[in-house]
Amino acid sequence: MENGSKKRWGFQGNQELNMAAAVTIRGVLGKVMLNLSEEDNRPVIPLGHGDPSAFPCFRTTPVAEDAIADAVRSAKFNSYAPTVGLLPARRAVAEYLCRDLPYQLSPDDIYLTIGCTQAIEIMIQVLARPGANILLPRPGFPFYEARAAADNLEVRHFDLLPEHGWEVDLEAVKALADENTVAMVIINPGNPSGSVFTYEHLKKVAETARKLGIMVISDEVYGHLAFGSKPFVPMGVFGSIVPIVTVGSISKRWVVPGWRLGWLVTNDLNGILRKSGVVESIISSLNISSDPATFIQGAVPEILEKTKEDFFSNTISILRECADIIHDRIKGIPCITCPQKPEGSMFVMVKLNLSLLEDIDDDVEFCMKLSKEESVIVLPGVAVGMKNWLRVTFAIDPPSLEDGLGRIKAFYQRHAKKE
Repeated sequence: MENGSKKRWGFQGNQELNMAAAVTIRGVLGKVMLNLSEEDNRPVIPLGHGDPSAFPCFRTTPVAEDAIADAVRSAKFNSYAPTVGLLPARRAVAEYLCRDLPYQLSPDDIYLTIGCTQAIEIMIQVLARPGANILLPRPGFPFYEARAAADNLEVRHFDLLPEHGWEVDLEAVKALADENTVAMVIINPGNPSGSVFTYEHLKKVAETARKLGIMVISDEVYGHLAFGSKPFVPMGVFGSIVPIVTVGSISKRWVVPGWRLGWLVTNDLNGILRKSGVVESIISSLNISSDPATFIQGAVPEILEKTKEDFFSNTISILRECADIIHDRIKGIPCITCPQKPEGSMFVMVKLNLSLLEDIDDDVEFCMKLSKEESVIVLPGVAVGMKNWLRVTFAIDPPSLEDGLGRIKAFYQRHAKKE
C-alpha cells in the first residue's frame, strides 16, 4: 500500500456461516477423511454417508435413465421452469404421494425443489422470525441446525428414545414448546436412527402438535425404504389433524442423490397454512431462489409412473441383507453396541463404550484414528447430536460392508484396554 499504510477493507468473511457449515455432515466427514493414510493401498470403505449410488448393486432403474435422456433429446425442457415447478411434474408427484394417503393432493400442494435440502432451506427461511424457535430431533440430520443457525431461528432439541425404538419423547416436546414455537421436525424412516414410526406413534405426534398449535415438518426423503416389521406410513395421513409439510425427493428411493430433484408438499386439509400466509411465503422464497433443472422436471412423470415394483423390491432386499449383516457383526465388536436393529433408511446408530478402549477419548477421536489406520469412514455421533455414538451406513455392497466391519473389529482389537 502507499507509504506502507494498511488499507481498511469494508468486507470480511461471515463467521456465523462458517460455524454453521462446520457442524454439517459434509463438514465433519471432510475432517475425518483428511486423516486417511496415503500409505494404505486398500480401498476406502465409506460407512459415513448416505449415497450408495457408487455401488453397482444400487444402480438406478433404466426407466429413470431413459426418462432423463428422452427429456433432454426432446428439446422441450431447455427453458426456465415456473417458480413452483412444471405442472406435469407437480401433478405426477401429487399422484405418486396420493397412493399412500386417504385424500387427494392437488398439483397446487406441490412445490419442486433442488433436492430435499432446498425444501428444508425454504421451510426454515419461511418460519424464521425474531424470537421464534423450532423443535428438532436428537439424534437428527444436522442440516436443520445449520440452516436454522444461518437464519437466526432458535433450535430446541427433543430426544428420540433408543430404548423405545427411537420414538419421539412427546413429553419432552410438550415441555420445550412455548408461544414462540413454530414447528417440530420428524424424520421417518429415520436418519440417523434407522427407525420406522408406527401409525399409532405418528398419530400421537400429530395430536401433540395440534395441542401446541405448531406444524409438523415431516422429512420423508427415505420414504418407503422400510424393510422390517413396520410399514412406512407418511405423516400426511394426519393432515386433517394438524398442518403437515412433507419434504422428500427421488434421491434415495431411486438412488440418484446427484440429480437433485425434491419436493415440498402441504398436507393441510383445513387450509391453515394458506390462511396463515405460509403458502404465500413458500412461493416468495422460491421466487428468490434457484429451481431444479428443467429437463429433470420433464423426466419426473415417466420416472414416477413407470418404475416397476421389482426395482424397489430389489433395493429393499439388499438393504435388508446389509442391515442383517451390520446388526450381526456389531455383536462381535465389544466396544460398540446397537440398541435397535435398523428397520428403515440406510443407517444405524451404535453406542461407543470408551471404557473398553485404551487411547481413545471420544467419538471424534475414534473416527479420526479409524480413518487413518483402517481407511474406514464413519460419522461421529456428535455430528448428529449424540456424543460418543456413531452413525454407520450399511447402504454399500455386502462384501464391502463385511470388509469394513472386519476392519473396525481389527481396530478395536488393536486399541482394546489391556486387563
